[in-house]
Amino acid sequence: MATRPKSEARATLSYLLKLALGLWLLRSLVIAPFSIPSESMLPRLLIGDYLFVSKLNYGYSRWSFPWGFPPIPGRLGWSSPTRGDVVVFRGPPGEDHDVIKRVIGVAGDTIQVRHGQVILNGVPVSKRRVADFVLPLSANFDASHCAAQFQAVMAGAPVCRMPRYHETLPGGASYDVLDLGQFADRDDTNVYAVPKGDIFVMGDNRDDSADSRFPAPADALPGQQSGMGYLPVDHVEGKAVVSFFSTDGSASWVKPWTWVSAARWRRIGEGF
Repeated sequence: MATRPKSEARATLSYLLKLALGLWLLRSLVIAPFSIPSESMLPRLLIGDYLFVSKLNYGYSRWSFPWGFPPIPGRLGWSSPTRGDVVVFRGPPGEDHDVIKRVIGVAGDTIQVRHGQVILNGVPVSKRRVADFVLPLSANFDASHCAAQFQAVMAGAPVCRMPRYHETLPGGASYDVLDLGQFADRDDTNVYAVPKGDIFVMGDNRDDSADSRFPAPADALPGQQSGMGYLPVDHVEGKAVVSFFSTDGSASWVKPWTWVSAARWRRIGEGF
């Protein structure tokens, strides 16, 4: 007896379901895209950057999966984030959005900021002044993102010119940060002792980042700025590995030719 051929619609549906499952597994277990919505990681990451996040480096928890489902307990991990890593994690409040920051301290570390300099385990982290960071003003980084004292004109175009420093952590990880001035609540802090199972994260744009220097919203006092607090390692989704696209925000979906002119091609392929 001849077998009944599958209908074209059924075959198409089967293919689409398999494709969706494959993409879900790829995004959950191997690599996932992430876009930068804010300036908290300047100068390394700009608003409009797109990057890939590796899910393989640290293992898996519920937050490795889209929307935190399935809600598996604990973490299947073979390594932990180390100082200097740039990580994406599920952040407060509500654990309903992804955040990207740099790991500054791990469990057992003590951290303090004095006059804008990080003190790690009682030792000042190397911080030296380098050339200003110059960012052209654009559709997704206009004058409202740049304080008046940093606005300038270079080669006839408006730019934001900000003081930049180079930090080097114990172990050799180095990167650039922005330090825009002295602010009592972020440049001079108490000593933080990172608990077991947590990490301490900071934005590279030190004066414009809600991070572990500030308590999580549930722990903040009335009128106190909130941030991330100590971050449970279980909330880490993965490690930033490479930028794959960047746009200055001037493109329009209905004008395809602007997709090319808005792209910041030199940023594509930059690693961490």
